[in-house]
Amino acid sequence: MTIIDTLLAALPLALIVVLMIGFHWSGAKAGAAGWLAALLIALVRFAANMEFLFWAQIDAFFRAAQVLYIIWGALFFFRITEAIGALRAMSEMLRQISPDRTLQVLIMGWAFSSFLQSVGGFGVPMAVVAPIMVSIGFDPLSAVVLPAVGHSWSITFGSLGASFEALRTATGLEGAVIAPEMTIMLGIACFLAGFCVLWVAGGRAAVRAGLWPMLLIALTMSGVQYLSVRAGLYNIASMLGTLIGLVIGVTWARLHKEKVGPEANVDPWTKNLVAVWPYVLLLIIIFGASFIRPLAEYLDRVQIQAAIPQITLTNGQVLAAGKVKALSLFGHAGALLFYTGWLTLLISKLQGRLPPGAGKKIGTGMVRSGWTSTLGILTMVGMATTMERAGMVSLLAHAMADIAGGLYPLVAPFIGALGAFMTGSNTNANVLFGAFQQQVAQTLGYTVPLILAIHNVGASVGSVFAPAKIIMACSTVGLTAREGEALRRITKYGLVMISILAILGWLMTRL
Repeated sequence: MTIIDTLLAALPLALIVVLMIGFHWSGAKAGAAGWLAALLIALVRFAANMEFLFWAQIDAFFRAAQVLYIIWGALFFFRITEAIGALRAMSEMLRQISPDRTLQVLIMGWAFSSFLQSVGGFGVPMAVVAPIMVSIGFDPLSAVVLPAVGHSWSITFGSLGASFEALRTATGLEGAVIAPEMTIMLGIACFLAGFCVLWVAGGRAAVRAGLWPMLLIALTMSGVQYLSVRAGLYNIASMLGTLIGLVIGVTWARLHKEKVGPEANVDPWTKNLVAVWPYVLLLIIIFGASFIRPLAEYLDRVQIQAAIPQITLTNGQVLAAGKVKALSLFGHAGALLFYTGWLTLLISKLQGRLPPGAGKKIGTGMVRSGWTSTLGILTMVGMATTMERAGMVSLLAHAMADIAGGLYPLVAPFIGALGAFMTGSNTNANVLFGAFQQQVAQTLGYTVPLILAIHNVGASVGSVFAPAKIIMACSTVGLTAREGEALRRITKYGLVMISILAILGWLMTRL
């Protein structure tokens, strides 16, 4: 491959960034431009034919469906909780736990969003937490940025360890071999995420005000995750860490709460817990579907999947037959959001708490928020899948590795971030580049587990500023026209975190 091929491979990605950030295009418009550019470049320069492009889009549709299922489920659940007043109750409970915005941010934007990632994942933290942040007084843009940055460290061992399992499968290495260094890098990312969340909330003043509780919560979450991983509890390491971190955060807030006025004597849990029962119901359903094995197996019985046939490219290369990622119709995270929404709707109706005309209002709000986001995600994922299957993403990664040379540890996390940015998933990035990173580490004489840890933490942080996830989060707070601004802010914090982690990782390879 020539330098022209490398530049062309980067063009669709660069086009997306320039149009969204530089020209303030919506995700749907910029995604369409990038998608068409990827199709044309794959066809003209990367030996693709119409059969290849057709099946690449089928694959992309199933990948997009994984995200869209969550979007529509989250919008359904959000509009219902808004209609019955649960969102207002949640915000009031947070205010009563602590009137301090820095503690509210640490508890909800960081610890709770990380907890949601550990039990659900796949975009649920941003979709659920962003509307709550708006309800307690944050502007919509900050409300999207806070949970995005806040949960960035918890992805690898979240979702029952899906991303970790993907890396273990891709490299063929045992969990005990690659996990310790990985938890160290993710632990550092946890502290950085806490710092960034405070900075987003209020700059230096918020950092000064929230530094000690942030350090305590970060030490708790990262420490418990590390100990859990060393005990072999890979699938629930993030869950245990974030759950205890939440307890520490709420305890700190209540111990340091200044009691002012008659409302200070009202226990927020007894006054508001009944009103926020939909969120408790959501957690119960997620836990049940995740840990009651017979139930999980029953829900996953019906899966939609397509088989991709063997394809011969125009240069004679033969691509093996395969299957797209199956969509679990009843066990997906999106389905769990729909179950919670329908149960909330039914119980609220029986209680007489559903306002007149709420059904129409819920449906109209869902369509208005979800339609543009759906188009954006379809085109973004179509572009990413076309580039991945045509070898364009791999070409970019190899180019970065060749340029880096002896400074490869500084580049490794950005390769992970590239894969996550393109696919929207830490898991996919580990599948895509895990073996590649392993081979480069062996060739250059670096410790393989450390390079994989550096790669993985880049992929974890990089996944939160994937355009598809940002479009999803923006749709829940009415920011469909400002997705480029959200992308710019989240990417800024993400790249700062990855740069710091890259330098620390490089220093660790020198020890």
